[in-house]
Amino acid sequence: MNLNIIDTAFTVELYGFSGTAVNKNWMETGFALMNKMWAEVRAANLPNKGINVWVYEEMDRMFAGVELAATPSNDTGLERKLVSVARYVYYKHVGPYHQLKNVSSKVLAEVKERGLMVGLPYLEIYGHWTEEVGNGVVMEFEMKEPCGPPGGFLLLAQGILPCQT
Repeated sequence: MNLNIIDTAFTVELYGFSGTAVNKNWMETGFALMNKMWAEVRAANLPNKGINVWVYEEMDRMFAGVELAATPSNDTGLERKLVSVARYVYYKHVGPYHQLKNVSSKVLAEVKERGLMVGLPYLEIYGHWTEEVGNGVVMEFEMKEPCGPPGGFLLLAQGILPCQT
């Protein structure tokens, strides 16, 4: 796997919705929040970067949002979330969506093998989706997790997959 430890801060301002993943049903919760967010973004005709970002947080909370081209001038009903982390593990998958669960498991196994610990929150960034004949949906997927050595984490209000060595 091509994992990278990034020591440069990552910050992103997102607009969307948060919720609780009942029974840890992350996929259903994420899609519901994402669909609600896109309905609001389209209804308000808000220019945006078009990339879905899912933020996984403590206590089975998650946030689905998008970067807007500018701060909204009126109340859109969207929640604002500023996500920032100083150091993180980065991995990018380009391939079929159905491989994500397996890819994520491999990423976490390699992080553990390198002697790092990961924590919450972390981000999944869902990029460009295309259809490939005979291969189904192919997508770009980025994972950013705060990480650190066993026994310690960066304390972040919000982040990517935090990491320490």
